[in-house]
Amino acid sequence: MSNPNLIYLFADQLRYFSCGFAGDPCAQTPNMDRLATQSLSCINTTACTPVCAAYRASLFTGKFQSSHGMVINELRLSPNHDCFGHALTRANYNTAYIGKWHLWANQLGHHNQIGNAFTPPGPYRLGFDGYWAGYNFSHHSHGAVYFEDTCDPIPYEGYEADTQTDMAINFLQNTNPKENPFALFLSWGPPHDPWGSDNLPEGYWERFHDCDIQPRSNFSTQQDPYADNWATMPDDYRNNLQDYMRGYYAQVANIDWNLGRIMDIVDQLGIADNTYFVFTSDHGEMWGSQGRRAKNIFYDEACRVPFLIRHPNLAQNSTNDVCLNTTDLMPTLLSFLNLPVPPAAEGVDLSRVLTGESAIPDHAALMQGMGTTAAWKDGHEWRALRDQQHTYATYRVDGKELLFDNLNDPYQMKNLADDPSRSPLLKHYRDQLQTRLKEQNDTLEPCTWYEDQWTQDRNIMRGAKGGSHDLDQLADIIQKHFPDDVWQQQAK
Repeated sequence: MSNPNLIYLFADQLRYFSCGFAGDPCAQTPNMDRLATQSLSCINTTACTPVCAAYRASLFTGKFQSSHGMVINELRLSPNHDCFGHALTRANYNTAYIGKWHLWANQLGHHNQIGNAFTPPGPYRLGFDGYWAGYNFSHHSHGAVYFEDTCDPIPYEGYEADTQTDMAINFLQNTNPKENPFALFLSWGPPHDPWGSDNLPEGYWERFHDCDIQPRSNFSTQQDPYADNWATMPDDYRNNLQDYMRGYYAQVANIDWNLGRIMDIVDQLGIADNTYFVFTSDHGEMWGSQGRRAKNIFYDEACRVPFLIRHPNLAQNSTNDVCLNTTDLMPTLLSFLNLPVPPAAEGVDLSRVLTGESAIPDHAALMQGMGTTAAWKDGHEWRALRDQQHTYATYRVDGKELLFDNLNDPYQMKNLADDPSRSPLLKHYRDQLQTRLKEQNDTLEPCTWYEDQWTQDRNIMRGAKGGSHDLDQLADIIQKHFPDDVWQQQAK
């Protein structure tokens, strides 16, 4: 039998708590629930930086934010890393990447310009040299476009996630895993905002229009003083929270429908027994918990994501509580595929833990928050650790510490750092975090320090293997793939 295949499906901004199999009564997710009965559910899967671009950079490099340099959104990642896609291509995998990429554009607020939306063939696709139907990012799912190997935008026929799933099904139907194994990555845009009824397929809003969807018990109308502009809750957000949540759950239901379509075609093609099938998300959504919206924070609503993995050598309808971090995904999955892990990867291969051959280690997930969501602004930096029981976090701006017992306080409402009797436990996590940060050469700097030291015109100069970002090569690629009059044209 050939090397196993890989199907990696990931939604955008889907939190663990909003899945039916995780216990949410408002979620209409029969296919996620069905997959959960067939899969191992890693219930403590953690986004090491709960932001769109940083997650993707860590997923594909196997490195932390302090190494790949994706400090905020809308930076261009250096291609000078040995990545997931490179490992697959070296092993003659037939690769496909469909959907949101978010590692190319370096101009904030201009994501619909062709120059920012189209990632040209070559090194900036990080080894994904096979089928490509991607775009940098856009979350308006009607009238959306994608790109293949030229800068000519191609309109989606219908709702974006539905058409992306059509493309994935077409790829699966037309690949021959007996000749070469395949690796399919499908990056759906939903359930990322906007959440209005006009950003849904027909019929989905009506399914949730009368649902009484409530925020979690740790919802607060008092703004978190550490929140950046993307995390504060404006009046419009608070006044329309239920409707926004209905739109969110409707988008989740659409992703669920498309997940079911992929599951069905895998069964029809008879490839399930030699395919690692993963369903997950890049990060979650706060929905007013702790006085915040959006992501980019260490609270469970933002950092804890679903992770279902199915294969005959893994337990079905079972859970594993290892803290599977974003950086661990590449080494773990490459190990399952019997492929070597790039030596510079910083994550841990947890494949034997997931198969049950090794005991669950004392493995805390390191999380890094180096700035705001997309702007160079100081005052919002934090670092954190999360293990099976506790979350420990500290802010740079004033040194404030937080310590939560996630088993006995699942809403993270009691800060044990304020309890003198817990000072030995607090010191344990403080020391552990300092050790981990030293290992990463992470000195917890202000956000603008990274701008000055690591970037040039929002290109990340921090490279790999002692190298840096070759801007002359970048200029040649841009000149080759973008005619002079194209860059600022609107993609849609």
